[in-house]
Parts: sequence; structure tokens; C-alpha cells
Amino acid sequence: MTTAVGKPQQGDAHGNAAVAARARQVVKAYGTGETRVVALDHVDVDIVRGEFTAIMGPSGSGKSTLMHCLAGLDTVTSGEIHLADTEITGLKDKRLTRLRRDRVGFIFQSFNLLPTLNALENITLPMDIAGRRPDAAWLRRVVETVGLGDRLKHRPTELSGGQQQRVAVARALAAQPEIIFGDEPTGNLDSRSGAEVLDFLRLSVDELGQTIVMVTHDPVAASYADRVLYLADGRIVDEMRRPTAERVLDRMKAFDGRGRTS
Repeated sequence: MTTAVGKPQQGDAHGNAAVAARARQVVKAYGTGETRVVALDHVDVDIVRGEFTAIMGPSGSGKSTLMHCLAGLDTVTSGEIHLADTEITGLKDKRLTRLRRDRVGFIFQSFNLLPTLNALENITLPMDIAGRRPDAAWLRRVVETVGLGDRLKHRPTELSGGQQQRVAVARALAAQPEIIFGDEPTGNLDSRSGAEVLDFLRLSVDELGQTIVMVTHDPVAASYADRVLYLADGRIVDEMRRPTAERVLDRMKAFDGRGRTS
């Protein structure tokens, strides 16, 4: 994988946007017969490389299911999922696990840090498990980007919630994945800490060339993205470019007369 720290080239020689992940006619259903529930209903979507995409929608709309299917964390009932040029639908478990480890990063709401390891050890843990040495220059750049230079020897209990999530962001970035998926990554943070983490995610796209897909219910969080996808009843029903918190909130109100988004 490249160790360049500049933003990757956007698109091919013809000016077409490079796609980091895509779904084609994806259906995800649970149960059978009268109890069958369709979580995703023939979804088509492209995730553009080097962009920050937010996925929003009411509870039960399928937003988390879509992210989990794109990330290879869940299987599809029918249709195809590709990460770059690799179709992941139908891959055997061992190969899919290796693909997720080598090419995908994850940021979860609950941080998922090991309490016995310090910040630096948590950041490099996935690479240590995979038997890979971190690229020293890239790791230094990531640590500087998320502002953890003076906290690397601290264990999670010695860090604030916002600092813990910054460690989780650095962990996702450090392995230089092709794409990072975030599931409500600021959901457990106060507004100030959440804004700091979102700033770092935005910076990782603008300065480090990262591709990020984030599920969120928060209009402010979504406003950091380049594009917002709206799901309802398992389908993508709208898309917004250059979102603002106000525009996102207005759009979400259309789903529910009370303005509820989660």
C-alpha cells in the first residue's frame, strides 16, 4: 500500500471519480414469509474515493445495515458489494477477514480500546496482530493530525472520552486503509469533544486523502461531510452535496413531522 501522504488522485484519465466502494442492487432481508423484513431494498450507491460521506435516516431506515454490508461486516441477501475492484459478496470468511484487516478501517461509538495498552500500543495493535510494521513517517503524520503527540504513553483510563476517540481514529488511519467506516463515532461524546473528532476526520480526508463513510443521526456531524445520503425504508431517497447543519435538519424533518432522527 502506498506510503504517500498527499491526497490521492481523484478519478481516472477521463475525469471519472474513482470509487472506493459500491453497492449494486443490494437486498438485505431478515426472516421468511410473513415475518420477512427488508432492511435494504435494491440499493445502488457509489462511495467516491477521497470523500467524506455521511449516511442518515430514521430508525429502521437501513443506514447501519448499509454500512455493515459495504464494510463486509454483514452479508447481503442478493446483489453485489465491491471494495474498489474486489467483489466481496461471496468471499469465504478467512479471505473476507483478511481483506477487512488489510484494507478497511473502523471507528465505533464505544472506542473499543484495550485498557491495558497505552495510546500508541492501541493505535498499532491491528498492525501488530497482522504482523505488519507501521510506516514510521505515516504514523507520525497521523499522530500529529489527531493531536496525540503528548498522550501516546497514556492508557485509556488516563484519557478523556474525546482523547480516547482520537486514539480510535488514529488506529483506523495508521494502517492506511482504503476506506474507513464510522458507526456514530461521536455518539458518546460531548459537543466539544465530538467537534474535535469530526475536525480530525475532515482533516484526514483533506490532508491525508482518506475515504470515510459515517453513519450518524446528528445534523451537525453530517455537516462535516462532502455528501449526505438519506435512507428511508431501505432505499436511498435523497442526496445532499455541501451540507450544512440547517439544511440537513430541514431534510430530516421531512421524514418525521416531529423532527425525530433516531
